[in-house]
Amino acid sequence: MQEMDVSVWRGDAGGGGLEQFKVPAQESQTILDVVAWIQQYADPTLSYRYACRVGMCGSCAMMVNGVPRWTCRTHVNKVLKDNAITIAPLRNLPVIKDLATDMDPFFDKWVAAGGVHHPGKSRDDAIEILDPATPARVETDTGIECINCSVCYAACDTVANNADFLGPAALQRAWTLYLDPKDADPSAILDAVSGRGGCHNCHSQGSCTLYCPNELNPMKAIAGLKRVTAAAFFKGGR
Repeated sequence: MQEMDVSVWRGDAGGGGLEQFKVPAQESQTILDVVAWIQQYADPTLSYRYACRVGMCGSCAMMVNGVPRWTCRTHVNKVLKDNAITIAPLRNLPVIKDLATDMDPFFDKWVAAGGVHHPGKSRDDAIEILDPATPARVETDTGIECINCSVCYAACDTVANNADFLGPAALQRAWTLYLDPKDADPSAILDAVSGRGGCHNCHSQGSCTLYCPNELNPMKAIAGLKRVTAAAFFKGGR
């Protein structure tokens, strides 16, 4: 049986390095299949994270040959180079162990960006009916399929060089809420994304959009936040 050379990052928050494995090549094999084979047949101490295996949860995201990917939907034959693959934990996040990263900083920034709905009504009020054809609703729909896999966060060079930057997913979430007429405090969102680490730190390189597995466009959302925060500033609102 033909084998491939697989380099897997091993270690924890204190440091680590790549470890080499010989893995049998199989038909329709995914990167997650490769990682699972190593854990099951070569080294049961290998740590990694996954859940659905069908591209719905995003929890299996890792760096594959330096690129952030959902490993369950990345086929080996698409990324194999010189019969070798390198698999590492997501960039820009603390490593817990081996291929598993700590997602807390990612979600902390999601909240810090104002990504939590600000209610203006109680459960006793009638449900507001919104026209799905309005421009704001149409624009919101382009960003709501984010599943918080953190691929865009790992791809972002601004995050890599600025620990305060909120990141593409958090800012995209803020943009969708800002456009939502049911959100009762859009000014709070503008405050959250205007400060240190906010939307104006984005360099617009577009890696977030390039690598998003759901084909979303966080860079467009960030551009929208830049426009409305700048407009608010010149109007004296921020």
